[in-house]
Amino acid sequence: MKYRSRAEIVSMILDSVSAGATKTKIMYKAYLSYTQLKEYLSYMEENELLAYEEGIQLYRITEKGRKVMHLYEEIGDMVSQTSNEKIAKLAI
Repeated sequence: MKYRSRAEIVSMILDSVSAGATKTKIMYKAYLSYTQLKEYLSYMEENELLAYEEGIQLYRITEKGRKVMHLYEEIGDMVSQTSNEKIAKLAI
């Protein structure tokens, strides 16, 4: 797997918990080791991007997490549009 930025990993985790997910599901969907997963979940809970529901043992995305995920997607779209425009100019 290629190098992933912290933002990309956070985005993958947010995507995996959008409908609620256990630690195991998050770990497999985001391609993380258990050690990495614990660090990211702790970081994301501290920053209120995720919430843990004790009774059902699921992580869920918060409103702040949804905003972060949306912004990350927008930035990705902008970057890919810029790249496509450069490629189109080179083809001319």
